[in-house]
Formats: sequence, C-alpha cells, structure tokens
Amino acid sequence: MISYVPRPYQTMMINFIVANPRCAIWCFMGGGKTSSTLAAVDALLLAGMVDRVLVIAPKRVALGVWPQEGKKWEQFAHLRIVPVLGTPEERMAALRTPAEIHTVNYDNLIWLVEFLGDAWPFDMVVADESTRTKSMRLLQGGKRTAALAKVAHGRVKHWVNLTGTPAPNGLQDLWGQTWFLDRGFRLGRTYEAFENRWFGFQRAKDAVNAHKTYVKRVVFPHAQKEIQDLLRDICLTLDPKDWFDLDEPIVSTVYVDLPPAAREKYKDMERDMFMQLEEHDVEAFGAAAKTIKCLQVASGAAYVGESNTEWVVLHDEKIEALRSIVEEAAGAPILVAYHFKSDLARLQRAFPEGRTLDADPATVEQWNDGEIPLLFAHPASAGHGLNLADGGNILVYFSHWWALEERQQILERIGPVRQKQAGYDRMVYVYSIVARDTVDEMVIERIATKCTVQDILLDAMKRRKANG
Repeated sequence: MISYVPRPYQTMMINFIVANPRCAIWCFMGGGKTSSTLAAVDALLLAGMVDRVLVIAPKRVALGVWPQEGKKWEQFAHLRIVPVLGTPEERMAALRTPAEIHTVNYDNLIWLVEFLGDAWPFDMVVADESTRTKSMRLLQGGKRTAALAKVAHGRVKHWVNLTGTPAPNGLQDLWGQTWFLDRGFRLGRTYEAFENRWFGFQRAKDAVNAHKTYVKRVVFPHAQKEIQDLLRDICLTLDPKDWFDLDEPIVSTVYVDLPPAAREKYKDMERDMFMQLEEHDVEAFGAAAKTIKCLQVASGAAYVGESNTEWVVLHDEKIEALRSIVEEAAGAPILVAYHFKSDLARLQRAFPEGRTLDADPATVEQWNDGEIPLLFAHPASAGHGLNLADGGNILVYFSHWWALEERQQILERIGPVRQKQAGYDRMVYVYSIVARDTVDEMVIERIATKCTVQDILLDAMKRRKANG
C-alpha cells in the first residue's frame, strides 16, 4: 500500500467537499478526483457528518476503479467499498453487506431507487462523471435521472458531482447536473426558464441548400460569465495549467482486471512463457518474443491455430476502459496506439467512428482538421516528422510493446513540443490501459526504469517462484 499525500490542488478538492455539503468538482482528467473524494468522505465519516455513501459511476469505474483506489492507499484501507452490480440477487446481497461506501452504475439507478423505496439509506451521493445526469428536465428527460431526482434532495444531505468536462456540448449541459446540487436555485427552477434566460434563437442558412434556412439555438454573449458567477460558490474549477508544467504530459495508468476465464487462459500462457525462458537462453531466443501471447490475452484476444491469422476474443475490459476515457474526453479527439492486428479489428468494431492512420495524406489532414474523433495508429507507423498536434492532445496506449523508441515516437506526434509548435497552450494527456497482474505491468516497468527486457522477465520469474 502507498501512503496518500495529496498535492496542493487535491487538498483544495478535499477541503471544498468537506466545507460544501452540495458541490461540484470540475477537475482535469488524471487530476486525482477519486482519491481526493475518498479523503473527503473519510473525513466526513469520521466527523459523523455522513453515515453511508453511494457512488454512482459507469460500470467499469464502479466495479474496479473505486474499490481498487480504496485498496491502493494506506489511509483508506479501513473503508469498505462494495459494488452493487451483477444479477438482482447479487445486487441485493451487496446492499446487505456492511460498508461505508457502495458503488453502483448508472444503468442500475432505476432498480436501486425502486428496490430501496422508503428505506433509502444513503445520506451522501457522489456522481462520478456527472455529465450523465445532464438529461434531468423535471417534466421530461432521462428515466435514470428522474429516478435519482426522487431521492436527491429529500433523503441526501451531501451531494458531489465529479467531472473533467462539465459542459462537453455547451452550457446547456450544466442545468441538469446543477439541479442535483441546488434544485434549480441558481440556474432556474426549470430547464425552460434556464434556456429562456441565457439562450436565444437565430435563423441560419442550410449548409446543403443555400435557399433554405432553419432556426437554431444560440448562447447569449453574457451567458458564460453570468453562469460561472452564479456557480462559483458551489463549483471548484481546477485548470491543469495552474498546477503543471506544460512541457510535461499528464500521465495516467488505467487498470483493468481480467475476467476469471481470461485469467485462467492467461495463467496457462504465462506458465508456458516462463518455462520456455527457463529452458533456453533468454537472449538467444528473444525474451520479448516469448511474451507475445501473454500480451495478446492482456489486451483481450489470442491468436489460435498454426498460421496465427485467426484470433478469438477473451474479454473486452480494455475496450470498456477506452470507452470511459472517450466519454470523459467528451468529444475531444483521441489518438489510440495499438500493437496487434486483433487490437485494431476490435477497436474498429467497437468504435466505428474511428479511423486508422494510413499512408493517405488525407487521413492526417482530416485528423488535424478535427474531422476524426478517434485515430488508431500502430506506433511503428507514426514516423518521424509526422505532426498530429492540430488534431488533439490526448493519447491512449491501448496495448503495449517493449520498444521504447516506438512508444516515445507516437507520443512525440502530439506531445508538448508539437503542441507549442502548432501554437497551442494546452496540456497533453497520456493514458496507459494496463491489465493488472500481467506482462502489461512488466512493459510499464521497463518504460519507467529502462531495464532490459531480460532482466525484468527474470525478476518476474523469481517473484513468481517466491510466491509459490
């Protein structure tokens, strides 16, 4: 376990949550919103200000991120965090399990509110990725947010909205989220009142037929400042440029856990890998090559047959992790680095709006013009001199390989230097999606330490033997 020492901006988040019973934290991606909120929750529990906490989050985050974050830090080891997921029977059993914090995904909100009814036990709610509550409209809107609205103010004393992108599609996204904080006190009791105050209508020409016009909603020039001023007392906004050096990217590791069947397959592959490494001279036979099948399983697919042209899907954990990153990015373009052909095929199927970096110069132009939301690229194809900085500032390593130069090369395509050359004063965000307890972690260790592949694998073998 690691001792939790908050950075100054994280201390600001903790203090803000403790001091404001109903508030929003608008903190940049990778800023430590989860750990900071856990610290605040721990303080509120210790002070007797709250008794039971419900965290609402996307499924992967509710199942893995919050429980793992609790286990990661020494200060939060005493907090029992129980996901309310699975079949109805499993969810009911989870609710009966004593815990300070229960987590649930947004899809199960209607069930949760109906099942608990008047016995609603949670006096604090944390809405992680709170933009999912933006559909709140009182008389119309999403069924999940309508269910949540039944308990939001009558039964919940403390409410925290967490997001890195509070208004991904414009200021209109703010009303629904803020309603859960103040029941419309600041931005209007109804969405209609909110729209009428800060939005108007404008007639515009049709882009296809110049003879036709249509009416569209527009934001009044004074809207943004007025809305910001009204929300200032309950919303803490943190800009990464105030806390980080623009010359360095913000790096985050997103962990996923292999499902049981995939874990068994991985164990078989790893056992075979280590046997081959022990039986032969590691350097002569190529240590990196021995890890291929393990890395494939970690990413979600394994090749079958002698030709190595066919593969089977073992899990979609990394796909779901990438989906969460895409949602948090809220429309910002993302460059995705993959290694295996099976990775690319699965990415294309899961994200049909994505494109693959190829030899066609038009692809790079379209990316840099903002026409491609997801660009899939093999690091070896992102050659020197290629500038992708105009297209975006977010890079995700979906799968991993041992070649440090290739990894650095694709980062340089949108990295801090490229951003400045392109005239942008913005942070670069780098995510590594890592399957826990797999060779993925060994590759990340090599990146951090620059040790040889052979040394890392031999050390891993020794640890496996020592642990039985």
